Amino acid sequence: MKRPYRVVVAKPGLDGHDRGAKVIARALRDSGFEVVYTGLHQTPEQVVGAVVQEDADAVGLSLLSGAHLTLVPKVVKLLADAGRGDVLVIVGGIIPEADIPVLKEEGVAQVFTPGSPLDSIGSWLADALDAREEALEA
Repeated sequence: MKRPYRVVVAKPGLDGHDRGAKVIARALRDSGFEVVYTGLHQTPEQVVGAVVQEDADAVGLSLLSGAHLTLVPKVVKLLADAGRGDVLVIVGGIIPEADIPVLKEEGVAQVFTPGSPLDSIGSWLADALDAREEALEA
């Protein structure tokens, strides 16, 4: 990892289960990331506000409620509207296989479903952010 990247981990929507988000936040922190966890029941506007305020490099959205096809595109659009379309968006949680390509078409960089090894999430994110840094430097 070129530097300690800052990641906002958020739980948008009405989903009240955040154990997975907390596990991911801890795993990323243990891998050297600076992590900001927003807590439960965040609106897309609150998530983007946190990303902007924290000057985050990436945002991880944890969804179990089935609202991913509504909430994730809204976050991606609001990031672009705020001039932060450069933020890497990753999604985790209960996401049907058929919805993964739809989310990627909406601008999501990667989707991690239950059972994804924690170290592979951190490694993937570090590699993706390093590649983005290198592209910006070129």
